[in-house]
Formats: sequence, structure tokens, C-alpha cells
Amino acid sequence: QVQLVESGGGLMQPGGSLRLSCATSGMSASFSNYIMRWFRQAPGRERELVASIITTADTTDYADDVKGRFIITRDRARKTSALQMTSLKVEDTGTYYCNAVHSTIPGLDLWGKGTLVTVSS
Repeated sequence: QVQLVESGGGLMQPGGSLRLSCATSGMSASFSNYIMRWFRQAPGRERELVASIITTADTTDYADDVKGRFIITRDRARKTSALQMTSLKVEDTGTYYCNAVHSTIPGLDLWGKGTLVTVSS
């Protein structure tokens, strides 16, 4: 069964750093064919796209408010994605979700259960 599991969330002061990790299972043969994305959802707000990394060239894209602070990566050997977050702001608080969208298989859109990030002084 294909699963995504996020980890690394927690409480951090403004200006601090956290590294989120997304572990995958059941997709060893096709991990490189997934677009990996990180979303977040603050209390009372809609889920928003934070960062994405494409299938082969590892080109990345970021939301405007995290550019220069967050970095998304993928490890093809370990079949994981990470979101390195630095210079954290209170506005970064929310539940962060890992998402994998297959580049060619219709409807293959996988989600983790989320990990909570709280930025507070």
C-alpha cells in the first residue's frame, strides 16, 4: 500500500529552523515519476501550496512568501522529500502536508496526514 508519512514538525521560535521529511512506501519503482509538493494549512485558512519539485530535472518552485527561506529537496535513493525551513515566521504556523502527484498516471494523487509546525515566541 502506498503511504506518505511526514515528520519533523514541532514548536520553534521566530528566526529558527525546522526540517520536515516525507517518507514514502510502496512506490520504489516509480518515485522519480512523482512531482513532490509541500502544502500547509493554517487554522481557519485554506490549504496553500508552499513548494514543489518536478520529476526528473528537480526544478523547484516556491510560494512568494517562502522564497529564500525554504528549500525543497528529494532523495531518489531513499524515496523521500524534505522541506528545510529557515528564518521561520509566526505566519509559517500550520499543518504541513506532503503530496505526491504522478506525472503520467491519471488520478494518482497521494497525501500524508500532516505534521504540525508552530512558530511562537
